[in-house]
Amino acid sequence: MDGRILVVDDDQGIRSLVATYLGREGFEVEGVEDCPAMDRALAAAAAEGEPFDLVVLDLMLPGEHGLDALRRMAPDGTGPAVVVLSAMGDVADRIEGLERGADDYLAKPCNPRELLARIRAVLRRRQAGGSSGTHLSFRGWSLDLVNRELRSPSGILVNLSEGEFLLLKHFVENPGETLSREALLSLSGADDAGGRSIDVQVSRLRRKLAIEPEAGGDLIRTVRNGGYMFMGRPVWG
Repeated sequence: MDGRILVVDDDQGIRSLVATYLGREGFEVEGVEDCPAMDRALAAAAAEGEPFDLVVLDLMLPGEHGLDALRRMAPDGTGPAVVVLSAMGDVADRIEGLERGADDYLAKPCNPRELLARIRAVLRRRQAGGSSGTHLSFRGWSLDLVNRELRSPSGILVNLSEGEFLLLKHFVENPGETLSREALLSLSGADDAGGRSIDVQVSRLRRKLAIEPEAGGDLIRTVRNGGYMFMGRPVWG
């Protein structure tokens, strides 16, 4: 198994869908409907010596709100990682969720492949002892994951479309890995116009990174018959 995941959502259909999908991807998954059930499941798993590695947490739950539960969950970072999956998808909601301790935040509805990618990225950071912060840097560039802002080494604010931001985020979370066009297309939300739309988005992102060629000109490498690879070494903070 790749890890143990607890899905907390009062919608049984969503719990089942997420659990089934993640189970097929190699995770051991359990689902519960509210915060008291989550507390019991976390305590039982810890007592058995098999704690959960990550919680997928809805916020609009009956009884205790997910944000309140998030604030009290292992504030010292020793508990499971938390990925919020909520219909509350405004920027202010994302900021509050991340400030209260979430490792990542996705708005419903989301592509299951994006949820899987985010979960794996969070677990990699935890396993590497990385920060659960909301900023990362690479070659002097700074990416703010909450406000979705990219700044160049000289401080220039680079405007990114939604698709470009998602592409860059996925690249920096998977450095040195060949990412297929199909996987990137799913994450970016681009229309598959003749199967080459992802190439267009990557080209636009490259041009924006090339405003300072020495720092960003070769960050995204084309892999022949494979896709693309990010060549930077991101640092979380």
